[in-house]
Formats: sequence, structure tokens, C-alpha cells
Amino acid sequence: MNFLRLPFLVKLTLVVVSIICIGYLLALGQSILAPFFFAFLMAMLFLPAATFMERKLRFPRSVSTMTSVFIMLIILSGLIYFFTNQLSDFSKDLPHLREQFTTLFNNLQHWVSKTFNVKVDEQVDYINQGLNKLLSSSGAILGFTFGIFSTGFGFILFFTLFFIFILNYRRLLNNFITTVFNERHKTSVVEAVNEIRIMTKKYIFGLFLQVIIVSLLTSIVLSVLGVKYAILLAVLTGLLNVIPYLGIFISLLISCFIAFATATPSTCIYVIIGYVGVHAIDGNIILPFVVGSKVKINALFSFIGILLGEHLWGIAGMFLCIPAIAIIKIICEKVDDLKPWGRLLGEEQKPNKKKKVIRFQRILPWKRWTSECPLKFSFP
Repeated sequence: MNFLRLPFLVKLTLVVVSIICIGYLLALGQSILAPFFFAFLMAMLFLPAATFMERKLRFPRSVSTMTSVFIMLIILSGLIYFFTNQLSDFSKDLPHLREQFTTLFNNLQHWVSKTFNVKVDEQVDYINQGLNKLLSSSGAILGFTFGIFSTGFGFILFFTLFFIFILNYRRLLNNFITTVFNERHKTSVVEAVNEIRIMTKKYIFGLFLQVIIVSLLTSIVLSVLGVKYAILLAVLTGLLNVIPYLGIFISLLISCFIAFATATPSTCIYVIIGYVGVHAIDGNIILPFVVGSKVKINALFSFIGILLGEHLWGIAGMFLCIPAIAIIKIICEKVDDLKPWGRLLGEEQKPNKKKKVIRFQRILPWKRWTSECPLKFSFP
């Protein structure tokens, strides 16, 4: 079979145009594709439980699917109850926090007045002008808040429906993917589908383990330092840590804010040191054994994926970018023309160094004596 060979510039142009079109379609279908992909990941996580109920307990497909949905909703309800309970306790300390920040703000005003020769009244005028501009756009603020609420509710609704459909029709979807391609590519397609299924299941499970371990370590650090709401901040840190690089920094700012408001300023320094230690343990011990072995993506494209995911799908895109890149990497490794892209997304392979082999030879006493004192024998 003769294939059309295109010049390099034509190929590059087609690749760039294809990437732009795919990005535009992803941004256009955010409200549908984001919950669908998240439902796909969660379905891969609950797939062993659904399969166990169907094979061992003899449940029908619909019953096993609804049982999995029920378990998932219980877990989500527990998280919502936990955060609601913790935030209600946090709201009781708001007057005390307001007093501390008022004192801090007054001290900061006097420092600015002495350092930059800006009077306190002028500073208050600047702040009032900014507040008036902010309050004048209250309609836009209410619209933005309602948009966030409606978007979150729609995301949960579509996610639940997609989760049910994917679990219920998983065999139909699998048969479609394996049969839609040419027969000579069937082996590669089946291998790619199995690798994606195994990778997503292990990645999501490892991610849950990482959240639990990081939350436990952070709660221990914050409890030892005497920071209030240590458990709330620890769980928030574990959840935000799912976002690579940026999540731990955002949680650190929140913890320092609470520590500064409820304790002494020096506590913030200890909180920073504790978070650096937790991040070092997570990056060098937890991540390689729990998550890193499942998804081998280099740091450069992980960071680029975070930026693109946030630009396309917002916060949901920041969470979903790493498994999406891992799936793309598996697909690229199975297609001959896309293998360079798969190697580009993966980690750098270290060259194999030749190991020095030291051989020990046991020398018998009579051999050592003959080697040191060679004897010559002559026969008639």
C-alpha cells in the first residue's frame, strides 16, 4: 500500500491546526466533557466493586451500578458533612479573627504612614474608593456567584448520570472501541484499552491513598504546632495536593493565614517549615511509590497540562489534566507515527551503565605454591 508522503512544513501545519481545533472543541464542550471524563475515572475506580457484585453476589448489572452510585454518594455526603461541620465552628471565631486583623491593619497603616509618608486618612480614602467600586458591581458579583452555584450543581448532575451510564454500558463501549478500528490494529487497540483501564484504576486508587497520607501528616504537623482547625486544614491540604505544584502552595497560604490569625506570627514560620517537610516526603517517598509508578509524566508537561486544563475547564481541568495526559501518552506509544510524542510526554530514560563485575577466584594452597615457585619436570 502506497502512503502519501507530505513535506515537513505541511505535516507541522496539520498538527498545529489539529491541536487548535481539538482545544476549541474541548473548551466548547466543557459543561459535558469535564463531568464525562471525571465520571469515566470514577467508574474505573468502582469497576472492581461492580464486577465483584455481578460475578460473586450474582447481582444484575443495574443493581450493581446503583449500589456503586449509592456508595459514592455516601462518601461525597460524608465529605460535605465534614466540611459543613468544620466551617460552622470556624464561623464562630470570625469576630475574634476580625479583631486581630483590625489590630494588624492599624499597625500596618501606621508603618506605611511612617515609611512612605502617606497619611492614614489618605489610605482610608483609597480603600473606600476601592470598596465603592466593588460594591457598585454587586449585580455582577451576584451573577458570578449564581453562575458558580449553577455550574457546580450541573457538574454534579451530569457526573452522576455519566457515572451510571458508563458502568451500565461499559461492555458495549468496550466492544465499540475494539471493533471500530481495522482488524490489523485490533491487538494494539485491545492492549491500549487494557492499559488505560488498569492505569486509571491504579492512578485514582493511588491518588486516594496520597490524599489520606498527606492529610494525616499535615494534621500531625499542625496539631503539634497548636494551629486551630488542624483537621480541616489537613483535609483541605490533602485534597488540594491533587493539583500538582500549585495545590500545596495554595493550602500553605490558607494555613499561614489561619495560623497568623489564631496564633503568633512566629507560628507561620514553623507552619512553612512543616509544609516543606510534608511536601518533601510526598514528592520523594509517597508520590513515586503510590502515584508516580502509575503515571510517568515529566514535570514540564505536567505543569503545562495544569495551565491548559485551568484555561479550558477551570478548576476541574487542573484535577483532570494528569490522567488525561497519561491516557494520551499510552495512545501515542501504541501508534508508530506518534511514538516520539509518547516519549516526549514521559520521563527521561537514564542510560544503562555497565556494572563492574568483580570475580573472586579461589586459589588452592598447592596452586598458590606452584604459581609462586614454578617447577619444571623433565621426562626421559
